[in-house]
Amino acid sequence: MAMADRIEHRGPDDRGYYYDRERGIAFAHNRLSIIDLSAAAHQPMISDDGQFVLTYNGELYNFLELRQELEGLGHRFHSRSDSEVVLHSFIEWGPACLDRFNGMFAFAIWSARDRTLFLARDPLGMKPLYYASLPGDQGFVFASEIKAFLALPDFSVRINRDALQQFLEFGYTFDDHETVLEGVYKLPPGHSMEVIEGRAQTPVACPWERRRLAGFRDASESRDVAGERLALAGALPGLEAQLYKTLSEVVAQHLIADVPVGLLLSGGLDSSITAALAARHTRITTISMGFAESEIDERAYARAVADHIGSDHREITIHPHEISEDLEEIAWYFDDLFADWGTVSTRLMYKKCRELGIKVVLVGEGSDELFGGYPIFDAAWRARGPMTWKLFQLYRRYAGRRYGSHFAKFAAIMRRYLGESNGDLFSAVRLFETRNQLPNNYVMKVDKASMSVSVEARAPFLDRRVAEIAYRTPASQLLTERTNKLLLRSMAERYELLPLETTRREKFGASIAASWMDESQKFREYARQVILDRNGWVDELGLRDAMTDYFNGKRRGYGFPRAISIFSNLAWRLLLLNLWSRRYVRA
Repeated sequence: MAMADRIEHRGPDDRGYYYDRERGIAFAHNRLSIIDLSAAAHQPMISDDGQFVLTYNGELYNFLELRQELEGLGHRFHSRSDSEVVLHSFIEWGPACLDRFNGMFAFAIWSARDRTLFLARDPLGMKPLYYASLPGDQGFVFASEIKAFLALPDFSVRINRDALQQFLEFGYTFDDHETVLEGVYKLPPGHSMEVIEGRAQTPVACPWERRRLAGFRDASESRDVAGERLALAGALPGLEAQLYKTLSEVVAQHLIADVPVGLLLSGGLDSSITAALAARHTRITTISMGFAESEIDERAYARAVADHIGSDHREITIHPHEISEDLEEIAWYFDDLFADWGTVSTRLMYKKCRELGIKVVLVGEGSDELFGGYPIFDAAWRARGPMTWKLFQLYRRYAGRRYGSHFAKFAAIMRRYLGESNGDLFSAVRLFETRNQLPNNYVMKVDKASMSVSVEARAPFLDRRVAEIAYRTPASQLLTERTNKLLLRSMAERYELLPLETTRREKFGASIAASWMDESQKFREYARQVILDRNGWVDELGLRDAMTDYFNGKRRGYGFPRAISIFSNLAWRLLLLNLWSRRYVRA
């Protein structure tokens, strides 16, 4: 019960327990009711013969098709929920059921017959799954958020120093298995794991994960102008049609819910495509946000898209004082530490959605990582010189510094990805983005921010059917000398989804919080007090002089040959680290 209390925000609609003292297994489930709001969909869900027990977080978007197939095989259902489809799929097909699932999920199934616990996580890592072994062989625990473990009397908080340094350099822990706490691990995306007699077995890649690697090998290519022209002239129209058909179907399935659904609309390409496709299926509500005391504001672009697609459009404004006030609370939800400032602002927007009665929100995350939308893809595409030098230049971009202590680890990961993609650096970067950055940073922003206010966020671009198309698409069909995400832009224009000014506008990206560090005196003073706190990390990390100089306006970064060239990013990470530590380490 204590563990469930710590993460009640993820499912305040219902609470359920399963306990088998003889076999030493216990589940607790907090339910956020989305499909079939009745008691028939209560979890943990137990099979009719009592041999299988499920606790499941997420959505299975093709559950109606799977249900029909299972009914044809003789299965009988007692609810309309996708949860029951997951349970019956495992009963029918065992772990092979994962290859049939299109969705975002993290779930555990206890097989009383085999005395085995089975854990699984979706291919793109949309839903988190953490686990730990208790000291003295006292057992195995798992949860959707690390904070649940803090309720255990024998759980001790110990900082993973290697992961902490990854956070300071990259803004998150890029290791796909480690977390910021020693002894706490995350199940990698697209993997499953068995726990036998309280001992975790080695995680196993699901069949889709293995096919993904094959898809990268097929898509990888060396850059040559003639090849680009041939690809653009021949393959692009076919890819446009395939992507439009698939993405349209995926968006339609993402709209299925027994509660109100909305869409976050920034006015950028990704969220606009999602909203335009949704508007072709039903009347939709779109929501955008703007920022007071900042020149960064995309609401005019969002308004233009909303007018074009005919949505019921809402706007909200975020103020600096709301960020600082909410930071103290949201530090509790950052969990496995990461420094995406958007967690704070988007949480405020999800909170407003909930106040408007919207319980499910569609978002545009995943498109940039899959379809080459970031400048780092162009840098990889244009890179010249020995591979070690090219990797070092990419590392500097990711870390936002001249050099650091984790280049060797980063380079080892990238060389493994190069081996999986025929030496193509663009494909290797896409692997790093989708296997390391996305599930450990951006997707966690979506999950932690939305679930902290009991809202379910869905990302159509992270549906594996869309990802499969992206993985088969080489750089030549995504990048040109003048633009990125070419396939998405050309698809939107061919099918007249959006105004040309939207499809041809360059990506807009900026850190509002970093801007407030320099532009808002009130927010800057708040950050100064937290970062320079004697009980914080600044002295232990040897950064007091750097941060004092930054806040006194003496310098924005160190000159060569010092490693740290930009102080504002480091200041934001230290701000979050100190607030997080107050709740997790020094409480």
